[in-house]
Amino acid sequence: MGQSVSSAKLTSRRDCNHSQRSYSKSAVLISPMKTEEAEVIDELSDFISDLPDECLACVFQSLTPADRKRCSLVCRRWLRIEGQSRHRLSLNAQSDLHPLIPSIFSRFDAVTKLALKCDRRSVGIGDEALASISERCRNLTRLKLRACRDLTDAGMLAFAKNCRGLKKLSCGSCTFGAKGMNAVLDNCPALEELSVKRLRGIIDGAAAEPIGPGLAAASLKTICLKELYNGQCFGPLIIGARNLRSLKLFRCSGDWDKLFPLIMDQVTSIIEIHMERIQVSDVGLEAISNSLNLEILHLVKTPVCTNAGLGAVAEKCKLLRKLHIDGWKANRIGDHGLIAVAKSCSNLQELVLIGVNPTKLSLEMLASNCQNLERLALCGSDTVGDAEICCIALKCIALKKLCIKSCPISDHGMEALASGCPNLVKVKVKKCRGVTPEGADWLRANRGSLSVNLDMGEHLDVTANDGVVQDNGDGIPPVVAGQIGAPGIASSSTARSTSFKLSGLLGGRSFMACTLRRLASSNGSSRS
Repeated sequence: MGQSVSSAKLTSRRDCNHSQRSYSKSAVLISPMKTEEAEVIDELSDFISDLPDECLACVFQSLTPADRKRCSLVCRRWLRIEGQSRHRLSLNAQSDLHPLIPSIFSRFDAVTKLALKCDRRSVGIGDEALASISERCRNLTRLKLRACRDLTDAGMLAFAKNCRGLKKLSCGSCTFGAKGMNAVLDNCPALEELSVKRLRGIIDGAAAEPIGPGLAAASLKTICLKELYNGQCFGPLIIGARNLRSLKLFRCSGDWDKLFPLIMDQVTSIIEIHMERIQVSDVGLEAISNSLNLEILHLVKTPVCTNAGLGAVAEKCKLLRKLHIDGWKANRIGDHGLIAVAKSCSNLQELVLIGVNPTKLSLEMLASNCQNLERLALCGSDTVGDAEICCIALKCIALKKLCIKSCPISDHGMEALASGCPNLVKVKVKKCRGVTPEGADWLRANRGSLSVNLDMGEHLDVTANDGVVQDNGDGIPPVVAGQIGAPGIASSSTARSTSFKLSGLLGGRSFMACTLRRLASSNGSSRS
């Protein structure tokens, strides 16, 4: 894009200069005035060469990575400026990267955000390579490590000593252990975000070395732990992070009921807690309720939690804005817990209920008391029918986006949305057998400004990603539709089969159209 336009202009200007110079030489005998004009034009023709390096760097920074690469091939000056102005770099961190490190970082000497990703079947970089990178990127603020299994605690220590200004660390499927993590926490006092997934070197059991708090505890604002055998060894770090704002725990083993009271006694600034498939009960929720500034709570597949625990959170955490609950069909959270939320959390803006069975009683109270409710998702509920949808249409004045999946509603419930929810802009209905295409068409016809998205579950809905809270098929909301098949996101068999159905459906239509055209042409030729 940027390179093709710029190079085209430069080429046209050079051709113009050449023609002007030829014209001036031939015109010398005719008119000296024209010769002077040609020389002035020749001096002003290449405007880009007069741009300061800083201005050209700003232009490069507005381009896509592919266009930046093309621009770097135009000339040596552009190559130098493009390298010096690049702050973000992603490298294939295989072992053969090591000898190339000096040349790479002599060109890209201003990198502050670095991603080192290795294929799981390949040999990754080792400690020497990481130390060499850290020596050349002392201003690094963000580091992402993926499947770098040859890095050890010693390599992380060398890196941490050189990159003390690190603000964000994300590591997944690495094999260094608690000593390497503690080295980062002790040497990077500016660390604000820490994300750890499948850290293989952490020992499971009582012999596990505790992690943290370290110097970084005072600056940490976000901690995200995923799929750790012994995630509780991060307990000292979490407890010591007095300014922590967001805590996310995904599939981390251990009894978290014992740790949450200690955390909440020391950390009072948390506004977001996300728990997914961890061992936590109402005891843990009682402790979480002491976080009076809590605004976002995700309870995803925590089947031991009940109405009592949710009610305790709702009673004290009155600033709650977003609440996601995946009840996993356990029927331990229902009307009683939701009524407690409706009574105490008037600021609620987003509510996602998956595998929960609310009735008209709780939905009506939520709609009446939570006047700021803008986004509502009801998925896999056996009790949400036409009566509940009519209640939502009548009461939810501020509602803008509504998602309904696998619920026993029909076209009658859709009809209620034609006159209710005056601020509604989008409705998504998926796998609700009672809703027909005719019902969706009727709603579109009677409310033209409303975007109605009906997915019967027979093919991939390619227009699903519109900001509405969605369910990705696992009962967990949502993976953005544009990220399906992206690197680092495992494609499920469901996604593969669905996309195959889509391609098969589209391919079948084109095949049928070709067949009909052939039949028509053959019939026409036989008649003639």
